[in-house]
Amino acid sequence: MADTSYGWAGWIARVNLTSGAITEESDVEMQKDYIGGMGFANKIMYDEVPAGVDWMDEENKAVLAVGPLTGAGVPLAGRSTWATLSTYTQDHLVVDCHCGGQLGAMLKYSGHDGLIIEGKADTPVYIFINDDKISIEDASALWGKGTRETTEALCKKHGLECCVAAIGPAGENLLPYACVMNSRSHSAGAGLGAVLGSKKVKAVVVKGTKAVNVADPQMVADLSDYMIAQVLGSNNNHVVPSTQQSWAEYYDKGSRWTAKKGLYWAAAEGGPIETGEPKPFEPNTMGYRCMKSTKDLGPAAEKYTVKMAGCHGCPVRCYAQVKVPQVQEATGYESSGNTCVPNFPFSAYMQPIMQVPGIQEGENKTLTDLSVFYNQLISVTVDDLGLWCNYAQLYRDLAWTYKEGILAEHCTPEQMAEYNFEGIMSGDPTSFIKILLDIASNDTKNKPISWLGHGPYVWADKDHWNRPDWFENKTSALINYRGWPVHHAIECFAQVGGLYNMVFNRDDMIHSAVNLQGCGLPIELKKEMAKEMFGGEDAMDPDKNYTPINEHKVEFAWWSIVTDVLHDSLTLCNWVWPMAMAPAKERSYRGDLDLEAQFYTAVTGQEVTIDDLYKAGERIMTLQRVNTVRGMKDKDGKMGCNDMRNIHDVITEWVFTKDPDIKPFTAGTDKMDREDWKKSLTMFYKRFGWDEELGCPTKQCLADLGLEQESKDLEELGLLVDGGVAYDERTRKYDGLLKKYCGDNPANA
Repeated sequence: MADTSYGWAGWIARVNLTSGAITEESDVEMQKDYIGGMGFANKIMYDEVPAGVDWMDEENKAVLAVGPLTGAGVPLAGRSTWATLSTYTQDHLVVDCHCGGQLGAMLKYSGHDGLIIEGKADTPVYIFINDDKISIEDASALWGKGTRETTEALCKKHGLECCVAAIGPAGENLLPYACVMNSRSHSAGAGLGAVLGSKKVKAVVVKGTKAVNVADPQMVADLSDYMIAQVLGSNNNHVVPSTQQSWAEYYDKGSRWTAKKGLYWAAAEGGPIETGEPKPFEPNTMGYRCMKSTKDLGPAAEKYTVKMAGCHGCPVRCYAQVKVPQVQEATGYESSGNTCVPNFPFSAYMQPIMQVPGIQEGENKTLTDLSVFYNQLISVTVDDLGLWCNYAQLYRDLAWTYKEGILAEHCTPEQMAEYNFEGIMSGDPTSFIKILLDIASNDTKNKPISWLGHGPYVWADKDHWNRPDWFENKTSALINYRGWPVHHAIECFAQVGGLYNMVFNRDDMIHSAVNLQGCGLPIELKKEMAKEMFGGEDAMDPDKNYTPINEHKVEFAWWSIVTDVLHDSLTLCNWVWPMAMAPAKERSYRGDLDLEAQFYTAVTGQEVTIDDLYKAGERIMTLQRVNTVRGMKDKDGKMGCNDMRNIHDVITEWVFTKDPDIKPFTAGTDKMDREDWKKSLTMFYKRFGWDEELGCPTKQCLADLGLEQESKDLEELGLLVDGGVAYDERTRKYDGLLKKYCGDNPANA
């Protein structure tokens, strides 16, 4: 056991596939500044993977890490973070791959905070962690199999209590769009599957039987009870029901608090279960609040719904489990389960382009049984292949290249006949299986459709299919020329969403702002909250009725980023955290912004404030920014570039040209204004202490965040700039900001 015995396990396992060496090392020195999860993974990637390494190189690594709250009894602490080099964007810079399921908790229970996979194996292997015993095992018999069969085989061999994180054929074939699946349908994307495939790693199997030591177990329990009873809402922390109910002051049809009388888990084992009207202060009914299947798939999904499920430690349960007989007949998979994008690939992302008859009916465009069939057939096939969609970009690209005739230009007539788009358009989705198999093959010479699995940065360029106009088409949803799409972007508080969509090396995966946007509370109340949290009501505008940039919007964008990074380091679910709002009228619908710090203190025994943790989040974000600067190429192709404004943070043109007959800042549009966007970036860079013209970390910023070595590294490369506003001069205090609403918080007693 390392010196720190509470929260963290204290050890990181290192597996070198080239030499076969397996070692363990202390992570105590990283704990204070980098917390865990994303922080640990990015620190290891910075220290150990030199700039210029390609994702397929032996020198690249895949780093899995969890945080001090993982497995410690904290609600929604079931996430984990991987870091590696991007497979599908420009320059192959460092990316984070976040996932839920059971992997993170099981890794912690094995006595480890992280796993570093390095080198390359000569033949297929899997890594088996059984508490303190770690081994490299032969996976030759599993190579070529899907993630489901792989998981079943390894669980039969090592015990059903194991967690298996596996790649499928897409990863084995080194398709840039490949992911890692654990607990059947929980994915870590961003090309991680291809990285593990390049190392011949079929799976990571973890069995853990140890406990997580907690400094103050009673306080953890009391904080959990308080949070679940009063502060926690539904998926995305939506805090009002979607229908009018007797107990609720407000309702909003967009809310993910979708439970209501007469709505059932109709296919539940033992008979239908009514979701009813679960209320605040009823912790035992919380699992009914989010009926994710009908929210995503439409009313037709009710009859197929078995239950809601979710990740380790989650009381919200936003993962829909359904059984669709047509899907079983077509694929052999009895049940399917997922949440968010993989749950509705066709109805949300292909249907708007392809317009298949029979998918929607009625004036309200209600999704039909046929829509459920399309969505779930694609979902189970993609999951088993270990395919990743780049936050739905694969689906938009597939639909558009078919409709534009691009696929017919590059595929043979025989292939197009096999793909049977005519059948798809007439109500038979089964040929999607062949389409997805060919994409996963990565056989670009013989199956050109597989180029779609390289992302539009590749297939749309002049050396391939030469359709750069797709980046300028708002239908594409591509938000950055480096290859990633929107993830709650300009449609989410305009400049706020646009800014946080720029800073990472993939889609941002931030839910902090969109949770507030969609929580269901009236805009007037949200504006009051904005004044308390970000300094002014003008931090938030009504949807599609936006105003010019101001310092409070910039503060909102900063907070969205640092809270997301913090959660990915602790590791908590940012789909629900932070607890900015609450469902209880008795609290004036205010949440509790101090909970992360209070849980951290109770678990680790180290007293911190939320400001301390936000600073750590900023440190981790800035570290990734430094890593990007030293590896990014300039316009002439030279590696090492600190002009983030003009090379990295470049938003696509369609955000300025959409709605051509409407001017920016007009009700009814989220169209952006060019000069306002430039000003937004300048103010945003200043808030982070980065250079206001270039957008790169400054000497002052790095000193304030304790990143002295990184500062020296940039100076040696000629990439360090002076300037930057000192941390204390640019930072707003959040500690105790909503305390007057939190009288029942046991940590405040």
